[in-house]
Amino acid sequence: MLRGVRARAVLRTRGRMGGFSLIEVLAAFVILALVATALFQLFSAALANASASEEYSRALLVAESQLELAAAAQPLRETSERGADASGHVRWETRVAPHDATDVDPDLEKASETLAMRMYRVSVDVRFTGADGRERSLSLATIKLGPRNPA
Repeated sequence: MLRGVRARAVLRTRGRMGGFSLIEVLAAFVILALVATALFQLFSAALANASASEEYSRALLVAESQLELAAAAQPLRETSERGADASGHVRWETRVAPHDATDVDPDLEKASETLAMRMYRVSVDVRFTGADGRERSLSLATIKLGPRNPA
């Protein structure tokens, strides 16, 4: 009789260890689904960031090119221009205007008016629509020397 009790206990133990219950399998699927969802969201965010980075890079390239063109003009004079890149997605505006430095001694300012050269602020504002549909902008500027009264 002792032998029969032991055999049943061994069979019960083996039956429990032989596989997973339905609850354990469902819990594993729920955990797997949560991890997969988190990974898909992570990949989606990474793709969106890569797309935004590409848009900003394109806008920066346009801004640098237009800034270089406007600053290289000879003679440098007050002007304003607008345009768009070849695709039409990136719009730009360049401005060349006299630059008045702040916190300058008035006597020095008056003396500088007799010089043949003056400082100009060359700026470029770039606007583009992001992949999310929102308007984005980027601005660059530099200071250049040019003739005071270009002919």
